[in-house]
Formats: sequence, structure tokens, C-alpha cells
Amino acid sequence: MHVAMIGTGYVGLVSGACFSEFGTDVICVDKDVSKIDRLEQGIMPIYEPGLDVLVENNVKAGRLHFTTDLKKGVKDADVVFIAVGTPTRRGDGHADLSYVYAAAEEIAEAMDGFTVIVTKSTVPVGTGREVERIIRAKRPDAEFAVVSNPEFLREGSAIGDFMRPDRVVIGTSNERARAVMSDLYRPLYLIETPIVFTTRETSEMIKYAANTFLAAKITFINEIADLCEKVGADVHDVARGIGLDGRIGKKFLHPGPGYGGSCFPKDTLALVRTAQEHNSPLRIIETVVAVNNDRKKAMAERIIKACGGNVTGKTIGILGLAFKPNTDDMRDSPSLDVVPALIAAGATVRAYDPEAMDEAAKLLDGVTYCKTAFETIDGADAMVVMTEWNEFRGLNLKRVKAALKSPVVVDLRNVYEPREMKDHGFEYSCIGRGTIGGN
Repeated sequence: MHVAMIGTGYVGLVSGACFSEFGTDVICVDKDVSKIDRLEQGIMPIYEPGLDVLVENNVKAGRLHFTTDLKKGVKDADVVFIAVGTPTRRGDGHADLSYVYAAAEEIAEAMDGFTVIVTKSTVPVGTGREVERIIRAKRPDAEFAVVSNPEFLREGSAIGDFMRPDRVVIGTSNERARAVMSDLYRPLYLIETPIVFTTRETSEMIKYAANTFLAAKITFINEIADLCEKVGADVHDVARGIGLDGRIGKKFLHPGPGYGGSCFPKDTLALVRTAQEHNSPLRIIETVVAVNNDRKKAMAERIIKACGGNVTGKTIGILGLAFKPNTDDMRDSPSLDVVPALIAAGATVRAYDPEAMDEAAKLLDGVTYCKTAFETIDGADAMVVMTEWNEFRGLNLKRVKAALKSPVVVDLRNVYEPREMKDHGFEYSCIGRGTIGGN
């Protein structure tokens, strides 16, 4: 089987590399000449653990290829995946489908023989129908089927998610396409992965419903954390106590500064807009969006309060900038709200992230970027944990206290234990566990 992957962003590159690991012949297509050149040299455009080795091994094995020539990539393909970006459209929150539809136009001109065209990008309900209309208009006599196959990859663990998924969702009513997709995913049948076959529209809805539910779960525990601070409860114990209920589950019950990244912010907005257009408003998700936006803005105020209510002339050391660990993704990261607010309040900001500083530098002005965590906090008036990278979890606390000008730690990811921080003499502020004064 031959697969063409249109787009070498996060989803396209990971999916293409993983399919090639299954033994499938894959060609990844992108119009960005410099990106394709770098990929052919083994230089990854994103940071994802293990991706560089996976790409290198499959290129050497002759199963994974890269090109800027879409016609070349699509001509002999049995399956063509559309894995281009669907960013939030400015002003109205809708998903921008222009890249998807442009890809459909080009695929229509290039395909030869029966072709299964798969939307891998996250797209609103009805997009597959429009992709089919576009292709049919260009090629009335062509044999093809348009299928929905959403991705459920978590940044930082995407390869494992692809190789050992909770489920694979495939939306099609075409029996021939169903057979082709079954064959493509046959390696996952061997490990008894649930394969959910459904209609195209249902498949498109499953993706949005999944992401918005998870965003709601994060927002729920964040609001519970705020209440825990008021009443003297510990949100970690609350999360464990409710997470052990099989109807709720323990995942995504980790309080923090709000969700970010490439999926939850844009997908919640897109589903809200779709619901409004169909006169079926999703009031819960509308509230989730509003609460999350407010929460990210409130984190700067939390830091300022921990610093005595005024950060003018003070130096704040920020540990972590990416929206989550094990990625360099800065899209909608809470740091994009927090850091500018601190600078506007008069603070000097130093920052360190193991992988995201190059991306952060494109988005955050006025920040001094450091090479290590201790360089970041040396002489600072406060240390702020923004992203829970593993290397921040085990910092030598005696050395941390000695490095700081003032023993103030604001832990927005709850990586430390409040009692231990108090014992070391820190003025420690965390999420949902109260603020503990130092000696």
C-alpha cells in the first residue's frame, strides 16, 4: 500500500513516520521547500521525543520519503491524508479550512485510479462532505471516497499514542474505502485496538466532542482548586478521590494555569461556533472557553500577589514556557499571557525552557533567555514554575533558596510538596493547596 501525507506539521509528520514504521510506503508532501530540505537532512521541524530516530530509521529503510511535488506524491497513492493546519480564523473563532480545501483541489487533479482521501486534520462537521463536493466538481468521473479519520495524539507522547492508541475512529459509508482503511490499520488489529467505524459526520463530531470534554475536565478541576484554597481543602486529594470513580477517571484532573496548545483552544472555539450556527448552543463549552481565558490572565496577578503586591523593579525567573512538557509548542501557552503581564507591571523577566525558547523568542519580547534553571533564578526575587518539565521537579531546594534574592516560589504546576517547601523556608504559592509562609 502507498500512502501520501499532505502536510508535514505535527500530525502529518508523526502519522507519516508511524505508518512507515508499520511497513507502509509513505511519502510526505509539503510546499515549504526549506522544511522538506531539513527533513531530508534529518532535521525535525518540531520537538517530539523519539521522532528524529523514527524518521531516520524509516528513511534509511526506504519506506519514508519527502517531496514538495504533490502530483508526484498523490499519483500512485492508495490513500491520501489531508493533514494541513486548521487554525482559528481571526475574529470569529471558526476553523480556517482554506488549506484543507486547497489540498482537495490539488489532490483532485493529481489522483489516478481509486483513491481514498482522508481528512486527518481536525475539521468541523460537514467538512468531508465539502471536500467530496470539491473533488467531484473537478473530477466528475473519478473513483474516490472521502473518509474522516481524526487524530488523537498528545504532544510529548504522540508516537506511543499512534502505535498503541485507545481507539481508531474511521468515518465512511463506502465499503471499498472501509476495506482499504482496515488494511491500512491492520497492524493495530493485532494488538486488539478498538476500531470504531461510523459515519463521516459522526467521526468529525467525535474528535471535537473528545477535545472539548477534556478541556472542560481541566477547567473543572481548576475551578475546584480555587475553591479548595478558600475552604482549606487539598485539590490533589480531591482529584484522587473523585478520579478513582470509574465514571470520572483520574486523567486530566491536574490543576494548573489553564489549557493551551494546538488543539483545545481552537477546537473549543470551533465547536462553539458550529453549535451557534445550528442554533444549538453549547453553554458549558462557552463557559469553559471564558473561564480558561480568564484563568491564564489571573496567573500574573497570583505571581504579583506572591511578590508582595508589586513587581516593579523586581526580577522574576520563569521555568518553562511551552504549554506542556516534552514539546516546543508555544501555541496558546499560558506563558504568552503571564509574561507580558509581568513585564507590563514593571518586572524584569528571565526565562528558561529545555526545548521551547527558540519558539518563545518569536512571540515574547523583553525577556532574557537563560541556559539553565539556576541561571534563570540567580538573584531573582521569585521563581515561577510555568511548565512541569521533569528537570524542574528535582531541583536542589537548598541551592534554589541560596540562588534567589527572596525565597518566593510560585508553583503553577504543583511539582513540589507544600510541607517540604515550608521546611526549607520558602514563601510558597501553589494551586489549590494554599499558600504557606516561610520561616
